[in-house]
Amino acid sequence: MIRCVNALQEGLAVFEKGRFCREKWEAYIDSILPGSRDMFLSDMQACLDAGFGWEKDFLPVLSAVPGHPGLKELEENFRLVTQGLEEKVLSCFGRSVDAEIVLYLGLLGGAGWVTEVNGRLHVLLGAEKILELSWQDADSMRGLVWHELGHVYHGQWGKLKQAAPDGEKRFVWQLFTEGIAMVFEQMLAGDAAYFHQDRQGWKAWCDSRFPQILRDFAADLLLMTPQNQRYFGDWASYEGKGDAGYYLGCRFVRHLMKEEAFDYLIGRDLENIWRQFVQWTEKERV
Repeated sequence: MIRCVNALQEGLAVFEKGRFCREKWEAYIDSILPGSRDMFLSDMQACLDAGFGWEKDFLPVLSAVPGHPGLKELEENFRLVTQGLEEKVLSCFGRSVDAEIVLYLGLLGGAGWVTEVNGRLHVLLGAEKILELSWQDADSMRGLVWHELGHVYHGQWGKLKQAAPDGEKRFVWQLFTEGIAMVFEQMLAGDAAYFHQDRQGWKAWCDSRFPQILRDFAADLLLMTPQNQRYFGDWASYEGKGDAGYYLGCRFVRHLMKEEAFDYLIGRDLENIWRQFVQWTEKERV
């Protein structure tokens, strides 16, 4: 069962005279997801340890939410894109997922995150990041929700959670899992060419440079870290473009689907995917 919760208005109450109050925010998190406070704070600390700053990176984004001109549009489109969502997933895949989709204030590290809280998978959507990226329009919101739900589907019906070691295999596994979520989006859209990122010629640019993107990703693997990777996340930039890893991951999964159906592919383990990636790069003559 898919349950959708808009907790954004409660989140706006964490501001005192226009200033963000961290103590109220922590209490707010525990009120919407009881027992999750420490998990959120740990995730925030990981972002700080990676080089992000509270005053420089997080607080300005949070403080821009009250009175933001896109706030009403965000809430309306969250309602719109989650309406009938379970029926759509069931119609497309023949089975649904058990998850709670929560729109709230303070995800900090990104616009969406799939994580387990109190034994149940949650799709957490950070309003502040969605507004910063101007993703509050219906198409962007639809892509974001579908993408995160793709990770849930992979987790519940396949083998999403695997111990990926640091280094090459970790990032190939990330490429694969993001590709699975991208293809999940495309299947819901009924369009194998659909990319929610496709603005200002993004897809055409990626299509024309596909061999180079693959070569560069493969070459980068040996020295790739979460700090220097340039393929995943809105902060990462490959040749001036974002989300190159999502495009490449989608191409990888579509390549694998020539031999295996989506619902079988999500059951593959890391070592199998690593071998498939090596074979793919050899086939594409990287």
